[in-house]
Amino acid sequence: MTDLLPCSSSPSASSVTTHRKYRFATQVVTVDNSDDPHNAASVPIYQSATFKQKTAGGGGDYDYSRSGNPTRTHLENHLAKIMGASRALAVTSGMGALDVITRLVRAGEEIIAGDDLYGGTNRLLSFLASSQNIKTHHVDTTCPDAVLPYLDPAKTRLVLLETPTNPLIKICDIPTIAQQVHAVCPNALVVVDNTMMSPYLQRPLELGADISYHSATKYLSGHHDLMAGVIGTRDASVADQLYFVINATGCGLGPFDAWLLLRGVKTLAVRMDKQQASAVRIAEYLEQQGFKVNFPGSRSHPQYELHKTMADGPGAVLSFETGDIGISERIVEAAKLWSISVSFGCVNSLISMPCRMSHASIPSHIRAERSLPEDLIRLCIGIEDCDDLLEDLEMALMSAGALPGLEPKHA
Repeated sequence: MTDLLPCSSSPSASSVTTHRKYRFATQVVTVDNSDDPHNAASVPIYQSATFKQKTAGGGGDYDYSRSGNPTRTHLENHLAKIMGASRALAVTSGMGALDVITRLVRAGEEIIAGDDLYGGTNRLLSFLASSQNIKTHHVDTTCPDAVLPYLDPAKTRLVLLETPTNPLIKICDIPTIAQQVHAVCPNALVVVDNTMMSPYLQRPLELGADISYHSATKYLSGHHDLMAGVIGTRDASVADQLYFVINATGCGLGPFDAWLLLRGVKTLAVRMDKQQASAVRIAEYLEQQGFKVNFPGSRSHPQYELHKTMADGPGAVLSFETGDIGISERIVEAAKLWSISVSFGCVNSLISMPCRMSHASIPSHIRAERSLPEDLIRLCIGIEDCDDLLEDLEMALMSAGALPGLEPKHA
């Protein structure tokens, strides 16, 4: 990470200070627990709903876990550090995080969002339009100029971006869009779903976004053993507004899940390094077989260079088209190591057809309007041996008739 201080081969005592900023892999595994009275090596789980007060007027740091819990505080402080945020907030799911963010939008105001979005995001935005009179303009956010006609200083409240998008893996120019939005609509907030990249590879707040959020169920946790969402903000006043919603609605993350997430995030860098290295090989293999592959680590990706300016790696999610829905179904069902499952970011590899699963809630005519191929297969690469993944994928392709006349052979 080039923005961090280089290590000195023989640092003097005076050159090492408590303010030194370490590289990401060091920061993410190092959790500050200096306030623990027993010097525990791991942050304790404060599995308590309430906290005793010393006076009749209360006033302690914690009183009720809906409002705050020491375990959650340690998690949020750690996440703020790795996200480059002024403050981070942890809630019960990624969609819960987006729901909290959209509470900043009032009836009659508007949202601008992409036309290639996670199905759950599309469902929430549709609900807001029908029940709260909050209109969303869906545009091609991979083209910054496509956002401009919809910017209204009086109405635009949020500009919601995914990059890479899910599941077509398109790239949005965060700095350019953020600059445009802030110039035309000073009161609007640029919000980036950074789930697919994680803070290890991309930090939207450093690129001009106002809010970055994650489904922490995925890469931040890494093991699919908890549900969580994370919100990070550049401005502390925005975080205060979001915290008010969290406290009022009671969607803050519980202490045990906060502890699980704090444990899981420590291995983010080593997991992601392994996962994206395998993803590069798998994308290359699929391209060699003639499939249309969507992956920002491929030089054939139309926004390969743009992605490199914002992110430190391609990530480990890719999608590809077979040209035939039946073939795609057979590939997915023939795979053995690849579990058929929604979601991504787990240590285990997953395979799915988004139009049948994660994006099935988007009506078919809207999927067609947005050019979302029904035969699309999404691969989410885990930490298994890459040769095993390639062999299993190749056997599934052959079994499905996607590689007619070819003998098993992988790169």
